[in-house]
Formats: sequence, C-alpha cells, structure tokens
Amino acid sequence: MENKAMFRISYGLYVLTANADGKDNGCIINTVTQVTSEPNQITIAVNKNNFTQDMIAASDRFTVSIISEAASFNLFKRFGFQSGRTVDKFSGFGAAKRLANGTLAITEGTNAYISAEVFRIVDVGTHTVFFAKVSDAVILNDTPSATYNYYQAHIKPKPENTVAKGKTIWRCSICNYEYEGEELPPGYICPICKHPASDFVKVTG
Repeated sequence: MENKAMFRISYGLYVLTANADGKDNGCIINTVTQVTSEPNQITIAVNKNNFTQDMIAASDRFTVSIISEAASFNLFKRFGFQSGRTVDKFSGFGAAKRLANGTLAITEGTNAYISAEVFRIVDVGTHTVFFAKVSDAVILNDTPSATYNYYQAHIKPKPENTVAKGKTIWRCSICNYEYEGEELPPGYICPICKHPASDFVKVTG
C-alpha cells in the first residue's frame, strides 16, 4: 500500500486556538470540515499530544483561523513547532483578536475565522474528533486559502541536502525535523509536528 497517496488529498491549513483557565494556546491543524449547513456544524481532528486538544476538551469551545497564501513560515513555527505546555505562543504576538467565546482569532496570514461550540467528542486513537456548532464566522480578506501543497511548495523553506560524510539522518517531510541514526525507532513520532515514521525520508552523507 502506498501511504503517500494520502498526500494527494487536498487539505487546508488552520491555526486552531483555545482558551482554558485563563490561558491562550494554538496549534496548526489541517482537518476542518463542514458537516452540515443547517444547522452550521463543523468537525476538527486534533492530535492528543497537542495541548490545545486538552484545552478544547476542558472548555468545549475553539476558533479556527484559516491560513492564507499570505502567511509566512514564522506563523507555522510559532504555532506548529513548539508546545504550549512549555511556551506562551502568544507572547509578543500582536496579530490576534479576542472573540466573544474567549478565544483568539489570528488576523495576519489568514483570510477568515470560525468559532464553534463543541457538542460531541469522539476518540479515534491518536486524535480526538470534536463536533461543534458554529457560533461566529468572519471573512478578513480575499487572499486565497493556503493548501497543504501550497505550503510545501511556497512557504516551507527547502532543506539543505548536506549531511556529514558517514552520517545518516531521517528528515521529516512535513516540518524538516531531523533524527540522526541508521534506523528510526519502531513507532517513531516526529516530536515537532507529530507525524509518523512513514513521513520521514532517509538522507545519507
């Protein structure tokens, strides 16, 4: 089976934000789907390792800000490549707006935001799927939404394919994280973007 066929599915990219116990946090996700228009309902799928998942489970509310083609890689580094358990991702970040549901919408590098209230939670193993009713939706501008393919081709920096002679690294094709070693440990998960070993590429020097 060619698992990379899954990459051909067209995905959008989003900053998912939550607020719980007076703390704000956000992470990058690529799974937001409208399931009904009347009533207006969406689903999101969030990796259980993400602190944002815990906050949504506790608060039952969230906002997804839709990332546009105007986004810089810094947006992905801030919300995707560090953990809210150890870092305040909103520290020094001014491109955010407090919404009626208490969460923050991202207003730079995005073209719209959608707030929602959770009414059902489904455990699907590595991820949690939240079913939610839309409580607010605002269009910010007409810049096209960034797809996963657009991110790979135009936003994510290209890695330098230089590896020390005699060394072997495994590079994550999602975020470029590098693991050094002849083989990846069984069941290895990228510590940055949480993708599995199947998304790593072997590079030798």
